[in-house]
Amino acid sequence: MRIENVALLATSMTRFADHRDKTLVELATEAGLGVLAEAGIDLRQVGEVYVGSMMAPPMYGVRIMKQLGLTGLPVVSIEAASASGLVALREATFAVASGRCDVALALAYEHAMARLPGSGGIVPGYESLMASPASFALWASRRAHERGTRPEHLAALAAKNWNAARLNPLAYHQADHAVTPEEVLASKMVSTPLTQMMGAPMGGGAAAVLVARDDVVRRLRPGHPIVKLLATALVTESYEPEWIAVGPSVGPPEMTAAAAKLAYEAASLGPQDLDLVLLHDSWINEELEYYEQLGLCDVGDAEKLVEEGATALGGRMPVSTDGGLVGRGHPIGPTGLAQVHEIALQLSGRAEGRQVDGARTALAHLVGGGSSAIVSLFQREKSQPS
Repeated sequence: MRIENVALLATSMTRFADHRDKTLVELATEAGLGVLAEAGIDLRQVGEVYVGSMMAPPMYGVRIMKQLGLTGLPVVSIEAASASGLVALREATFAVASGRCDVALALAYEHAMARLPGSGGIVPGYESLMASPASFALWASRRAHERGTRPEHLAALAAKNWNAARLNPLAYHQADHAVTPEEVLASKMVSTPLTQMMGAPMGGGAAAVLVARDDVVRRLRPGHPIVKLLATALVTESYEPEWIAVGPSVGPPEMTAAAAKLAYEAASLGPQDLDLVLLHDSWINEELEYYEQLGLCDVGDAEKLVEEGATALGGRMPVSTDGGLVGRGHPIGPTGLAQVHEIALQLSGRAEGRQVDGARTALAHLVGGGSSAIVSLFQREKSQPS
């Protein structure tokens, strides 16, 4: 649906890393306090909160919010696997758009290994929810058979995202040199044709986004660029005769096309209007698929974008300017809000070292195991009222 008069007030995130020295509560509190400080407000000015996580133990949402203040506001927990962060933002946006509140908070968090107190290990059952690398490798192999994808295409994309992550101080991967496709190909084979450097690290972290009516943003942050959330579309999979999956799955790629179509139509935009894209790439072959499903190119032409360098920094359609899931990391819950943090930086001209010139319109996309897909569109106003 199209969203009217809702803008980003502030964003914040921790670095995505192996945070064994921090608790889940500490990570979430860091992001929550960070976004309030960025906005220059305290929790008393927030009307509703939506928290997102896949692996956090029960009741953590309210527990975490208690660290930010005891104001009595409603706190709603969201679980949508990898899409949790963007879905939490969707609900926070609807809370403002509906008039229920002037300011709403989306906060998402995760540790790579979610543990229950006294359990001594990962929460029982979660290992059966994660799609295996082999399922993505089969997907990649099928594309190679049908479209002629070569390992070099996958390696070039992975190197692109690793090198974008080098320019993002909050990214998981911080290589001390420019990563080459040859290096990616030479890394440990996980499941042919996918090597270790083609997959996203999980790690842990947290991210937060405050949304508000655009007039509230102007009042609280005078002179700050107004970045609006124009549309968001969330779908689950529909039947596809050639997509057979038992157990955990990210669903058929057509699910992404369905969400994108709804979002483009609601915002009266098309892929030709985008200046940058943040998409789901838990394994790098997904990036190729979603180029086509998001309409960045015709079906079958994704490999040409790679060969042209079109989606690298400086290309005509930069994708995953913060490193994407492969470079920035994919703790699951907060991944979507990390995408929005990057979009906020880019559309306000603050993405130091990786700024896309003239960036005004951006897309965020994630798929969630189960399966679901969400696409959200953002745009900076051309000019600000005096």
